[in-house]
Amino acid sequence: MPQPHLRTVVVLAAGEGKRMKSTLPKVLHPLLGRTLLGHVLSAAAPLAADRTVVVVGHGADQVRSHLDEIAPDATPVLQAEQLGTGHAVRIALEAVPEGAGTVVVINGDVPLLRPETVGALVTAHEEAAAAATVLAAEVPDPTGLGRIVRDADGRLEQIVEERDADPAQRAIREINAGIYAFDAARLRDALGKLSTDNDQGEEYLTDVFGLLRSAGEPVAVHVAADHVETLGCNDRVELASLRRLLRDRVNEAWMRTGVSLLDPATTWIDVTVALDRDAVVDQNTQLRGATVVGSGALIGPDVTLVDTIVGPGASVVRSHAVGAEVGEGASVGPYAYLRPAARLAGKAKVGTFVEVKNSQIGAGSKVPHLTYVGDATIGEQTNIGAASVFVNYDGVNKHRTVIGSHARTGADNMFVAPVEVGDGAYTAAGSVIVDDVPAGAMGVARARQRNIEGWVVKRRAGTAAAEAAQRAGGAKGASDVAPAASDSEAMHGRAETVGGTSGPGDTATD
Repeated sequence: MPQPHLRTVVVLAAGEGKRMKSTLPKVLHPLLGRTLLGHVLSAAAPLAADRTVVVVGHGADQVRSHLDEIAPDATPVLQAEQLGTGHAVRIALEAVPEGAGTVVVINGDVPLLRPETVGALVTAHEEAAAAATVLAAEVPDPTGLGRIVRDADGRLEQIVEERDADPAQRAIREINAGIYAFDAARLRDALGKLSTDNDQGEEYLTDVFGLLRSAGEPVAVHVAADHVETLGCNDRVELASLRRLLRDRVNEAWMRTGVSLLDPATTWIDVTVALDRDAVVDQNTQLRGATVVGSGALIGPDVTLVDTIVGPGASVVRSHAVGAEVGEGASVGPYAYLRPAARLAGKAKVGTFVEVKNSQIGAGSKVPHLTYVGDATIGEQTNIGAASVFVNYDGVNKHRTVIGSHARTGADNMFVAPVEVGDGAYTAAGSVIVDDVPAGAMGVARARQRNIEGWVVKRRAGTAAAEAAQRAGGAKGASDVAPAASDSEAMHGRAETVGGTSGPGDTATD
């Protein structure tokens, strides 16, 4: 049984990326769920390397913190002064003196690189027992890239940086992708012989190939099947271009698995998202982070989901959700906002202009419109009236509201937590519920209405409202209006509470 190869991965992530014009290190710029560095590490992960070394420099502390989150087993190595790619690899190997076998070197800004391409490069290198193998690509425009120079027999002669190339070499369209496989021992020996005799005064890793070839060592070229995978990122324009290319790749892959994307050009799906077959994603939709969408669910149009789980057959329309769960067959929107820990059970409904935070809404329950539900538990088959507010914050602490199953709460209710409304209970429209409502009871907490006849004609004489009232016979009782009554008191009435049952229309349904 063949022995597994020893492998070390070195990722070059020390550059500042001046053309990005950013305080954020270039390799930490995000696209579709991962940073540039995160995409590169993901592409290298299937190699199952014994050690992964990331060379850091500009923004080293930020890059180290990011590695702690996404690749805690990786070893960051500081290149305090950027003296070239050869210098960076030499520093990396000094941190792993026991490293043997194959060393894979990858630039940290090639987010479209596929694991299959990295694997094919390493396999070709190891099967050929080469001292060094470079990944190459044929590109439409090689400007700014190192060229692969071959001899008359088609073998690698040298890799030339554009700034050091002559006109004939600059016409070559086969470029160096910045991804390599080396024999560890021969690489270490060649790195010690690198010169800085070039336009940049740096140690070029690519000069290792010339040194090895001059020493009679076998060097090779492996050509990538798709040059797009080798594209790097130097500024915001190129980053946006890479983002679009990755979007198209991700979207095509999902459609081929049985997901319907009605407008792929306006659909952005992070590489970390999961969708089941027969999910439908409408236009202008963004699915981010650890979002999961179940079979037959309808998402969009105009939806953003971040770290949100949507169950089979559910629908989310023109809404925003972060860290939420939408149960099977539930519906959300339009114009709803689900904040972290919003949990909707099966067939629950959160409707138009509703915000839910840290709350559980039971199976079949409905919060149809114009409502804030915060820090609450709502049972099954309950209806929450329009324009209700779960008053959860007293200025210092958050408190919880509990609404039972099969309850009916009135429109324009305030539930001042902590408070509980029992199973099957009702609350009257316009109520401010500050005390528990027992199961099956009607909770009423509002002022008695008082009509002052003729008030408008008497107190707003000459206005359009007074003229309309007079035409409608609304002048009755105008002489009886007490002149001492203030406008505010007359318009709002005195606070008189009632303890009777509510009349028709006190609760709102969808």
